[in-house]
Amino acid sequence: MEEWEVPTSLGPTGAKENTSSSAIINRSCENLECYMVLIRAEKTAIGSICFLAGPITLLENALVLGVIAATATLRQRPSYLFIGSLALADVFASCFFTTSFLDFHLFQRSDGPTAYLFKLGGVTMAFTGSVGSLLLTALDRYLCIHQASSYKVLLTRHRALLSLLILWSATIFISFLPLMGWRCPTGLAPRCSHLFPYINQAYLACWTSFILVLLALILCAYALILWKAHRHESSMTSLQGAAGMGQARMRMDIRLARTFGLILLIMVGCWLPALSFMLADVSVLLTHTQQRAFAFCSTLCLVNSAVNPLLYALRCRELRVALLQLLQGLREIERCKTSTGDLTPGLPSGEDNDCTAFSEEEMPRTRTIQLNSVSEMVKKQQLQPQITKSWDDVPELREVNGASGHG
Repeated sequence: MEEWEVPTSLGPTGAKENTSSSAIINRSCENLECYMVLIRAEKTAIGSICFLAGPITLLENALVLGVIAATATLRQRPSYLFIGSLALADVFASCFFTTSFLDFHLFQRSDGPTAYLFKLGGVTMAFTGSVGSLLLTALDRYLCIHQASSYKVLLTRHRALLSLLILWSATIFISFLPLMGWRCPTGLAPRCSHLFPYINQAYLACWTSFILVLLALILCAYALILWKAHRHESSMTSLQGAAGMGQARMRMDIRLARTFGLILLIMVGCWLPALSFMLADVSVLLTHTQQRAFAFCSTLCLVNSAVNPLLYALRCRELRVALLQLLQGLREIERCKTSTGDLTPGLPSGEDNDCTAFSEEEMPRTRTIQLNSVSEMVKKQQLQPQITKSWDDVPELREVNGASGHG
C-alpha cells in the first residue's frame, strides 16, 4: 500500500518513478481494498475512539431526546425543538458512522455499490442534519436578540416544525443522491475519489461547499448575537451610570464571548480538517498518508456529535431542572412499586393511594411550577424589558446573565 506515495524527485530516474507511481495511483480497483489504508496501530487507535465516542454520543443524545419528549413545556418551545433535532441527528451519527466506519476500516468488509452508498448516505444524512440543526439553533438565537419584540410571533411552534420538516427533507434528498444515480460514472475503473468509493467528485465538491456555507452562516449568526448583546450591555451601563454595575456588565460580555468562542472553536476544529481533505480530493491526488490522516479527521466529526449535548442542551438550566424532575418522578414511582409489593395482598392501603395520586397528578404540576419559578428567577427588570426578556430564550445569555448577577 505504501506504493501509492508519489516520489518528489524530478531527475531522469525520478521522473520514471513518478510516472510509474502516478499510473499506480490512477489504476483501477478490483474491490474496495485500495481504500482500506489503515495499518494495525492506526486501526487500534481509531477503533478505540469510535468504541468510546460512539456509545457516549448515543447515550447523551438519547437522554436529551427523552427529557424533551417527556416535558410538555420544553416540547412547546422552538428552541428545544431545534435542540431535539440536533440530538436526533447526533444519535444517527453515533449509529451510522460508528458501525459503517468500523465495518469498513477495521473489519475490512467490501460491499457492493448499492450497499456501500446506502451506508454512506446514512452517515451523510446524520452529519448534514447535525450541521443544519446547529444553523437553525443559531438562527433561533439570532432572532431572539435582533427581533426581541416580535420573536414569539415570528418563530412559532408551527413554523419551527415546518423548518425542521424542510431541513430533514432536504437532508435526506441530498444525502442519498449518489444512491439515486449521481455517482462515479466509471465506478472503480478508474475511481473518481480517493476518499470515498463510487462517489462523483462533483457531488463531493457540492456537498463540502454546502457544509462550509452552513458553518459560515453559523459563525455570522453568533458574531451578530455577540455584537448585539455587547451594544445592549454598553447602552445599559451608560444609562445606569453606576461604576460597579458597569464593571459587572463588562465581565458578563467577556463571559459571553468566551462561551461563544468555545462553541465555535470546537465546531470549526472538528469539521474543518475533514472538509479540507474533501476539497483537496477534488483538485489533487491524495497520497497514502493523506488518506490515513483523513480517516482520523473524520472521527473528529463524531467527537463533535458527542460534545454537542454538553454545549447546547445540558447547559440549559430548564432542561437540567426537567431532567432532575424526571429522575425524581421515576424514583417516586419505583418507591411506590416497592412499597406496594411489600403490602399484604387484598388489604387497602392509604399509602399506596397517596403514592399513586402523587405520581400521576402532583408530579407534572410540581414540575411545571418549578420550571416556571426558575424562568421567573432568571428574568431581570431592566430599562429595556423587551431585549432583556428575550434573553430567557437564549441559554448562553441566560446563564451568563445569571452568573454576572450573582458575581
